Amino acid sequence: MSLVEIARYQDVYEADLAAAFLSSHDIEVSVTERFQTTVDPLMQRALGIRLMGRADQAEQARDLLKRARAGEFATDEGDDLNAPDSTVRAASRGLALLAFASGAGFVGTSLPRRFSAFQWTGLAILAAVLLLSLALWSVGVLNGA
Repeated sequence: MSLVEIARYQDVYEADLAAAFLSSHDIEVSVTERFQTTVDPLMQRALGIRLMGRADQAEQARDLLKRARAGEFATDEGDDLNAPDSTVRAASRGLALLAFASGAGFVGTSLPRRFSAFQWTGLAILAAVLLLSLALWSVGVLNGA
């Protein structure tokens, strides 16, 4: 049984998806160059990731992949995830900015270290905002209930 190249990809995840798709249609394939590309990700672009399969199934596999790229197997379900609420996004940006400004992101990096008054104030404000956010979330204000 000789193996032939069925398709070539520049991303290992795309190759894995194609291999899983073909496997679901009872076509045996293997993803090559996996070791080289995981050791050095730049090699993915240089070598390419090949799908190798049996010669007698190669045409059927190429046809299935061509039909999949054309969208024949697509569904109308759409995305499973909803877009993040703008309130949540704004709150998380504000918390991140507050944590950065107060130095709270660098609390455990250099011991022993004493906080300045500005940092203690920032940590207190951060703690208050987090507790308020948790309280609002628990009563359903932030999650749209």
